[in-house]
Amino acid sequence: MGSVIFWLIIGGVAGWIAGKIMRGGGFGIVGNIIVGIVGAVLGGAIFSMLGAGSGGTIWSLIVATIGSVILLWLVSLIKGKGNGKV
Repeated sequence: MGSVIFWLIIGGVAGWIAGKIMRGGGFGIVGNIIVGIVGAVLGGAIFSMLGAGSGGTIWSLIVATIGSVILLWLVSLIKGKGNGKV
């Protein structure tokens, strides 16, 4: 149960940070968590392919945030804005 709460917190923070980086603002707590968790999976896959090792809480937050930024950028391309901003 503790690890689920950990991932929800990391996901929420990563989603919020990614929203600020991409100038989209926050997405509400549920939206931030969803963006952050999906971003964590995406970021984990990317960093794994690059051979980057795992780390602690800070590393998890960094990977989740980078993945979330990439996710939001891809969503903005799909939505047709094309400028890379959500």
